Amino acid sequence: MVASSVAEQMVEVLRQAGVERVYGVVGDSLNPVVDAIRRAEGISWVHVRNEEAGAFAAAAEAELTGRLAVCAGSCGPGNTHLIQGLYDAQRSGLPVLALASHIPSAQIGTGFFQETHPERVFADCSGFCEMVSTPAQLPRLMRVAVQHALGARGVSVLVFPGDVAALPAAHPTGSGGFLTERGVLTPPPGQVAELARLLNEAGTVAVFAGAGVRGAHAEVMELAGTLLAPVGHSLRGKEWIQYDNPYDVGMSGLLGYGACHEALHEADLVLLLGTDFPYDSFLPRARTVQIDHDATRLGRRTPLELAVHGDVRATLRALRPELKPKTDRRFLDGLLAKHLKSLESVVGAYTRDIAKHLPIHPEYVAAVLDEVAAEDAVFTVDTGMNNVWAARYLTPNGRRRVIGSFLHGSMANALPHAIGAQLAEPGRQVVSMSGDGGLGMLLGELLTVAKYQLPVKTVVFNNGALGMIKLEMLVSGYPEAEIDNGEVDYAAIATAAGVPGWRVTDPGRVREVLAEALAHPGPALVDVVTDPNALSIPPHITAAQLKGFALAAGRTVLSGGVGRMIDLARSNLRNIPRP
Repeated sequence: MVASSVAEQMVEVLRQAGVERVYGVVGDSLNPVVDAIRRAEGISWVHVRNEEAGAFAAAAEAELTGRLAVCAGSCGPGNTHLIQGLYDAQRSGLPVLALASHIPSAQIGTGFFQETHPERVFADCSGFCEMVSTPAQLPRLMRVAVQHALGARGVSVLVFPGDVAALPAAHPTGSGGFLTERGVLTPPPGQVAELARLLNEAGTVAVFAGAGVRGAHAEVMELAGTLLAPVGHSLRGKEWIQYDNPYDVGMSGLLGYGACHEALHEADLVLLLGTDFPYDSFLPRARTVQIDHDATRLGRRTPLELAVHGDVRATLRALRPELKPKTDRRFLDGLLAKHLKSLESVVGAYTRDIAKHLPIHPEYVAAVLDEVAAEDAVFTVDTGMNNVWAARYLTPNGRRRVIGSFLHGSMANALPHAIGAQLAEPGRQVVSMSGDGGLGMLLGELLTVAKYQLPVKTVVFNNGALGMIKLEMLVSGYPEAEIDNGEVDYAAIATAAGVPGWRVTDPGRVREVLAEALAHPGPALVDVVTDPNALSIPPHITAAQLKGFALAAGRTVLSGGVGRMIDLARSNLRNIPRP
């Protein structure tokens, strides 16, 4: 159709950018845009129950597809609900556009009903935030917002009064393409030469990989083989680097396991690859070089001997001819042995007496879920203890995806993320690993799943408590307080909402029920009643934290198992060349 209004121009530009859906809740100032979507071809409105969920869903769609995803909120409380999901998308570097409608233009500044100032509210959680005041600003400002989200890989917010959206267009929309594939950044030759010198001169090297190693698995493995370097990773780097990795020593950080921490602190030189790992206390404070395509991240977490500005894959390819192979395997082999020993010492936490243990070990549930889920499944993970179970039990293979609020750390993200992931890839298995605390916070999104009959599989780790908060209190020496979520039957709630539900209290039924739910052709929810005392501690904690545990004693704290990762560690150790 030929756009006759500002709202119609907005929709035309969205279609030119390849947008297929907009997540939001309809209402007043958004009505011109919703009506324009209703009449347009190739684009639809997804009715979520809370705009926060719409922003999370858009973030997950952008994460999976790499394309622009869009959410919307009406004036005042409608668009302020978007803020959690937009913070998540901005910090994760995802191309998301938020349409934030405003009160009538003549009322701005008068304290009118539902008045906020969206151009101020969203400034901190976006890279671009501007207001459309007249029809003459469209479609150019819309195109600028779209390209900024795609080019800067972040959030753009376009604010517009509802009455302006309903006005006639000032001029034709026209056509325009968008840059959707970014160029590859190659570092300056001098930085490559200096990096080669430092790596060649170092007696031992350890690699720490983040999400920036996506697409560079082969190059990192070749680098590790040349330098005989152990390879650790962050949570966001796990899915891209842990699989088919004979140099794997696990993960560092609050959710860490294995020998990664030792590798980073014992090596003569640490190489950070595509990671903006925020927990600087887990990083060595010296002997570090870093490669990143975003120059603003270089040296942000720890002092550097060398900063290299470039794409990880392109940099490692340029570095390859300059490296001298190392021949002494003692550092690598010693850490592989430490890694295996570390995993073996905790694996019994979820394998011992599992058929009899009540309440059910959450570790066991995660391990079984890992085994029965599809090889290309998308897992969305709630913030909290579910992050721990995902980090330690989900086995990456290069095709699976794990999506969570790993940088913003917002609760309740898993189910909304699953909605966006499922709509983006309808033929793929999508599993939401939800905590009872997170699911309860945005419980209404079960209605969204039911309305669209999305085949999302929700697995609720129901320990009746805010488990991660409980752990934080223990570590700090506080007795637990106000963390009880109560005994809730989420399977019954799901069934009432139109989503088939199973409730599991017997560990002997975990595998059977998970397999049945995953095979169900439509949406499904499995509510597993798990042990509230099953907590996880990081591999390295301070004396003060240990004192905190002692002060708040009386709880069982499990260090947690590691699922199929122990098999990889054993295989890697068996494959060490013998003299």
